[in-house]
Amino acid sequence: MPTSPAHSVIVLDFETTGLSPNMGDRAIEIGAVKLEDGVVVDTYQQLMNPGFRVSGFIEGYTGITNNMLRGAPSCEEVMADFAHFIGDSHLVAHNASFDKRFLDAELEQVNARYSGQFACSMLIARRLIQDSPTHKLGDLVRFKGIPNDGVFHRALADAEMTAKLWMVMLDDLRAQQIIDPSFALMQKISKTSKSAIGKLLQSSAT
Repeated sequence: MPTSPAHSVIVLDFETTGLSPNMGDRAIEIGAVKLEDGVVVDTYQQLMNPGFRVSGFIEGYTGITNNMLRGAPSCEEVMADFAHFIGDSHLVAHNASFDKRFLDAELEQVNARYSGQFACSMLIARRLIQDSPTHKLGDLVRFKGIPNDGVFHRALADAEMTAKLWMVMLDDLRAQQIIDPSFALMQKISKTSKSAIGKLLQSSAT
């Protein structure tokens, strides 16, 4: 089976009613960017009605109001559609453990599955961009000088920023003679200690 390239992935982001689907929290927005050979070829964005009112804190944090959600399709309707968008692509998210929990929980509601694997851009950035003051998405975007419109905590805007950060990290690897980084290498970077990253990258260079 050929090695899957890191530049052909789906980058996704959820906005949610809280921190944990195990506590009854639901997704209220999904945003995703499809990259092929490092180029954005498609995007996906949809609000979804969780079936209950969201808190004032979440309204303020995301800018997604109960009025906006009232006319939105249900989580089940949106996630059944989003499963088709994902297909068999590998997936990337910033703080991927959070987004994976919600993706798994919401897809389970509609008996849908996905075959791709996840990589976490935040964990990778901690290894590759060690001198950034923090590894929050907005701080990394500013630290690397990535153009942005200042919108954060909306799903598609965050997915687009994460996709740009992902490509910047791939470009940084190419500058270190890792010409065509694989998705598996990016996963390996996320699990390698900071002190051992230099050795890993050296052994991965062509």
